[in-house]
Amino acid sequence: MTEELISRPVALVLGATGSIGSAMTAKLAARGYRVRALHRNAAAMAARDPSIDWRQGDAMNRTDVVAAAEGVSLIVHAVNPPGYRDWARLVLPMIDNTIAAAKAAGARILMPGNVYNFGPDAFPVLDEDSPQRPATVKGKIRVALEERLEAAAAEGVPVIIVRAGDFFGPGAGNNWFALGLVKPGAPLKVVTLPGAPGIGHQWAYLPDVAETMMQLVERADGLPTFARFHMEGVFDADGLQLAEAIRRVVGDPRLPIRRFPWLFVRLAAPFVPLFREIMEMRYLWQVPLRMSNRRLVKVLGAEPHTPLDLAVTETLASLGCLPSRQQADGRLVAARG
Repeated sequence: MTEELISRPVALVLGATGSIGSAMTAKLAARGYRVRALHRNAAAMAARDPSIDWRQGDAMNRTDVVAAAEGVSLIVHAVNPPGYRDWARLVLPMIDNTIAAAKAAGARILMPGNVYNFGPDAFPVLDEDSPQRPATVKGKIRVALEERLEAAAAEGVPVIIVRAGDFFGPGAGNNWFALGLVKPGAPLKVVTLPGAPGIGHQWAYLPDVAETMMQLVERADGLPTFARFHMEGVFDADGLQLAEAIRRVVGDPRLPIRRFPWLFVRLAAPFVPLFREIMEMRYLWQVPLRMSNRRLVKVLGAEPHTPLDLAVTETLASLGCLPSRQQADGRLVAARG
């Protein structure tokens, strides 16, 4: 190992194969970090991507997390139970393990947040200090999670939380754009909208989220020990702007738009656990929601922002919804803006 490589800072990413975890892994490596990741099948992951220092272990095992964090200056806590499942059992033990590892290593914790910890009483505009009175089980867990991080910060563990809206983008995995708005793997025949017409909704383009988090890490010395920020991301003011962007990108202004089948999901919810979880979060589509990024802009000067049509083009291309020629042409047109 060269002296230059040894001198580079080390970051541990928990959830490195997930959407924000993989985006942050690439971003950290590009910005000069040596990246370490914890995985339950480290050997297989190392064969797939040898540029990362894969460590065998489980985020639910404190010994594994503490050992993997030895010598790191940053821990990216991007691990979440898949498909909304087992939040009550998994989320808080995992953050407790990350806090223990950060204390042992003297590391900073960087974590993506969301809006689950806010109830409808805090809408339509959310800032970092809006009242947190969640109406759901997941929301209460998110409040408890952030409270534990704030308590850790009071004990000297530096923390950065970046809250954002619903993710979309290349590598975003399971999300409302990929599983709700469009059908991946084929040219689009319809766009499905979960929200009611006229109801504003908050989205976040994944590469912009990763860049925002990276810029905050690079300015970490000037931040408070417990730093929490909101991204404005992509605010769909009337619930139709993403659909219209999809129409522009695919070149079909008459591409049908239909409503999400909430009635079917509600009727099937008693028999399908995922549908029960989705129904619990439906309120986020029934009331306007916008996040204020004033605090973020004060620190960064401007929030990283990819033009909407380019972001939608890259997302649809990654989902296999654009023919290769259209994908290339769409990227060029969107980039020219």
